[in-house]
Amino acid sequence: MQRNGGGGGVGGQPWVLRRVRLTWLSFTLFFILVFFPLIAHYYLTTIDEAGGPDKRIFGPRPGGELCEAKHVQDLCRIRESVSEELLQLEAKRQELNGEIARLNLRIEACKRSIDSAKQDLLQLKNVISQTEHSYKELMAQNQPKLSLPVRLLPDKEDPGLPPPKSARSCRLRSCFDYARCPLTSGFPVYVYDTGSYPWGEYLDPLVKQAFAAAVKSNIYVTENPSIACLYMVLVGEIQESSSTTLSPSELEKQLKALPYWRSDGHNHVLVHLSRKSMTQNFLYNVSAGRAAVAQSTFLEHQYREGFDLVVSPLVHALSEPNFLEVPPQVPVKRKYLFTFQGERVESLRSSLQEAPPQSFEEEMEGDPPADYDDRIIGTLKAVQDSHLDQVLVEFTCKNPRPSLPTEWALCGEREDRLEVLKASTFALVIAAGDGQVVASGGFGMRLFEALEVGAIPVVLGDHSKLPYHQFIRWSEAAIIVPKPRVTELHFLLRSLSDNDMLAMRRQGRFLWETYFSTSENVLNTILASIRTSIQVPAAPIKEEPAQEIPHKAGKLAGTDANLADNGDLDLGPVETEPPYASPRFLRNFTYTAADTYRAWNRAPGPFHLFPHTPLDPVLPSEAKFLGSGTGFRPIGGGTGGSGKEFQAALGGNVPREQFTVVMLTYEREEVLMNSLERLNGLPYLNKVVVVWNSPKPPSDDLLWPDIGLPIVVVRTEKNSLNNRFLPWDAVETEAILSIDDDAHLRHDEIMFGFRVWREARDRIVGFPGRYHAWDVNHQSWLYNSNYSCELSMVLTGAAFFHKYYAYLYSYVMPQAIRDMVDEYINCEDIAMNFLVSHITRKPPIKVTSRWTFRCPGCPQALSHDDSHFHERHKCINFFVKVYGYMPLLYTQFRVDSVLFKTRLPHDKTKCFKFI
Repeated sequence: MQRNGGGGGVGGQPWVLRRVRLTWLSFTLFFILVFFPLIAHYYLTTIDEAGGPDKRIFGPRPGGELCEAKHVQDLCRIRESVSEELLQLEAKRQELNGEIARLNLRIEACKRSIDSAKQDLLQLKNVISQTEHSYKELMAQNQPKLSLPVRLLPDKEDPGLPPPKSARSCRLRSCFDYARCPLTSGFPVYVYDTGSYPWGEYLDPLVKQAFAAAVKSNIYVTENPSIACLYMVLVGEIQESSSTTLSPSELEKQLKALPYWRSDGHNHVLVHLSRKSMTQNFLYNVSAGRAAVAQSTFLEHQYREGFDLVVSPLVHALSEPNFLEVPPQVPVKRKYLFTFQGERVESLRSSLQEAPPQSFEEEMEGDPPADYDDRIIGTLKAVQDSHLDQVLVEFTCKNPRPSLPTEWALCGEREDRLEVLKASTFALVIAAGDGQVVASGGFGMRLFEALEVGAIPVVLGDHSKLPYHQFIRWSEAAIIVPKPRVTELHFLLRSLSDNDMLAMRRQGRFLWETYFSTSENVLNTILASIRTSIQVPAAPIKEEPAQEIPHKAGKLAGTDANLADNGDLDLGPVETEPPYASPRFLRNFTYTAADTYRAWNRAPGPFHLFPHTPLDPVLPSEAKFLGSGTGFRPIGGGTGGSGKEFQAALGGNVPREQFTVVMLTYEREEVLMNSLERLNGLPYLNKVVVVWNSPKPPSDDLLWPDIGLPIVVVRTEKNSLNNRFLPWDAVETEAILSIDDDAHLRHDEIMFGFRVWREARDRIVGFPGRYHAWDVNHQSWLYNSNYSCELSMVLTGAAFFHKYYAYLYSYVMPQAIRDMVDEYINCEDIAMNFLVSHITRKPPIKVTSRWTFRCPGCPQALSHDDSHFHERHKCINFFVKVYGYMPLLYTQFRVDSVLFKTRLPHDKTKCFKFI
């Protein structure tokens, strides 16, 4: 163990020595590196201080001492020269920078001047262009622009007329005093009080009451007889309980005793309204002088063609027809192909004979006149017995109604007859067997009931005069067949297509609603017939007076960059003139003088009953009647061109036109102000009409934006969505852009929609499309707002339409539809689509790919309510019941601008689009 320990001690000694040596070596190097520089620095410093300032080696020297050396003097001179040149260059650089800044300011000023000059030049060009258009319009017009005519009234003193050859030969030209009815007279009508003549107390009370109510609401009636154009006397019908009968001579005497009869009764009309099938021919053998007669029963020698008037019976005297009880117009084909129920006692026995019927040719060869009614009975019985089609013909009645001789009596009660007609595709109306019976009350009653329930009338006997036949094209609503063609009647009825039958049924429904359904319509039609015959235009329809709410305009509205920044697209010229209203009253006399049949028979609206609108529409479908390319006033030609030439002007056949924005709002002031500001700078905008639908007025401190155009705030009587479509007198343009207060549309989209509407003025042109669908499980119609390639409606929250439809919506469309809109506070847009499609038989037009138009971040509207869609389902089905059929039409047509692309969601099926 010691050996090992001692060995370990001896062996470790060299290692210790090496360690000691390394330590001393490290210490020596550290000393040299640290202390040697310090010692050297101290030494040198001591030498400098000992030698004085002139002998310093490391200290600073005086400024010029360095240059005393010859080899550095040249360098100093060069340095000084370069420094001087640098200073000169810096001064020159600063001078040039100042000059550049001044030139830049001049350039900016010149640019601004150029832009201002361009704007002035553009405005001057537009003014020149507008002036040229105005000059061309004035030079092209052969007549001055018309305003509402000054009313001319007749003189109080009546000079009288030369007597005609006989009272039976009376015509308007010989028995009517046109001098009392100037074209601008307004057609004043004076109606005699039924208590002012002796037989008035014997009139049927219901007829008197209904007539008085209709007279009270008529716009033409005047209480001043001295200015009257027409004098109306109610002469019937006489109540059945009255035991008093007037002889013809006594009645003539009482007529002549009327205060304004003027010896011959010219410009008088004697009205006999019947409620029953058996109507007394009260004026038979009575000389009415020069007075016209309006009644439902006439004999041939009594009727004066073109002077007297065949009228419809007064069925609904005091009651309004219930549209919900009227059967629908579809399906077209009903249980029976045709039906007839009636009895003619005189020919009943011969009609039941079993002998085979002879041909009409054989019957006409004999000397005695052919009894066509017997042939009709035999033929119809043969059709019924053949069982080729299900028909119902009955020639005997349990309870026949009283009727004229040779006339077919009505069977049973009215309710029973209507039930049969509701199941009939066609309803036979057989004229009286005696050819001298021109018209009869029973004949008119059959026609009335057939039209009421949608059974297409088939009139057997072309010698009969249908009500108002001078004006109504009955061939569009009824089939008129001579009695000799009864053997071909079955073939004729089976040959009609479903489309033709539906069109006739729809036209018949229009005639019934317009002319026959109520006492007011009957009176209006009688007056309209006479007024149209003497070519006096209708009075302008009443416009809704706009009660404006005063408001304060604030600062000039800005322009939303997202809406107005259109790049290089010029949306239209800058309007430098006052707002331009559409011409008014241009067709006061044209419509009455040239378009009589079209006015009476066109399903859109009865112009003769409902006076013409100040903005009389001339729709593209009517171009053939006007002889112009578009059907609108051909006051100028298009400018043509492309690019900027096309963008800078509307062109077309109406090169100068504007539109009015009608915006409905309800207590959303901030949203409304933002929407109004977005209209700033919109070309072709005439004015903005804000329909304030709240009973609470706007805030007193509310500042309305100044958009450079009038903003008319209209107060409404009640909160109703129908107020959107009232024909406000503040709207002076034909084009209306109906828009919600939260709608968010770009200017280029609005301009594109306006251009499209000008090409289809009779359609609704809008942005969001919707469609209707049939629910097979529930057998009802549904409203659908899903994305679809097919549509049938365009929401009027952002749509263009003609102001003409505002009149029809407010005054012509059935009141039941407007009532439902008020009940649900919903569906006014659906109602307008129903109306326009019913009138035009065309679908709306959708523009752009938009499916919604709500502004982002706006408060939620009524359409977000859960019950919104359920109510719209109910509305569609209710409207179908009122119209009797589904008027909406599907379309796959959509109009897109070629100036931008349509972006579709990646998960949606692409649709074909038409450009």
